[in-house]
This record gives sequence, C-alpha cells and structure tokens, in this order.
Amino acid sequence: MTVDLFAGLPVRDYAAAAAWCERLLGAPPSFLPNDTEAVWELAEHRYVYIEVRPDHAGHAMQAIFVDDFDARLAQIAGRGLEPAERETYDNGVRKAIFRDPDGNEIGIGGGPA
Repeated sequence: MTVDLFAGLPVRDYAAAAAWCERLLGAPPSFLPNDTEAVWELAEHRYVYIEVRPDHAGHAMQAIFVDDFDARLAQIAGRGLEPAERETYDNGVRKAIFRDPDGNEIGIGGGPA
C-alpha cells in the first residue's frame, strides 16, 4: 500500500513563505497546484506544502528526520537560515527548530552526533 503524506504550513504571505521554504529546503517547489499553494517533495510520497490561509498562519508544527543532520544544517546555514532553537534528547537524538516568517515550526531531526 502506498501512502502519500502532505504536511501543510498555513501562511499569510505566499511570496515570503515560498522564498523562506526554498532557503530551508534548498530547492524551488516541486509543483504549484494553484495560485495559493506550493509543494515540495522531500522524498517519494512525502511532501511539505504552503497554503495561503491567513487566519491559521503560524500554528503548524512539522518534524523532518534526516540521516545527514550535521551536513543538512550546514547546507541550510549556507542559504542564510539558522535554527531558532536546538534540542538534544536523552537518547542522543538532536533537533534543530526553524520558524518561518509566520511562526510555523519546522524541526529538522537526526541521530546522535
């Protein structure tokens, strides 16, 4: 069974949100379903999208786990974004929390250093 996952970020300003996501994710959107949405494919059948929904903007929380945590954070820093917070859990798992212009949270997580 194939399962597609679409994780949404409600935003106020489409252009600002799309530019921020491009910097975080390192690529332009994979596709544009309409004038108020942009979609990035992170892996097969796994997507993050923005949608203009001003009344809901700033309330999303997403977590993306990667194998190359340190390299990924270095790439994101090279595009001008730094995490708002960093966490390390008791089991050694690390998380870097980024917030878009509306305050939506995207956490990048990875295994122990």
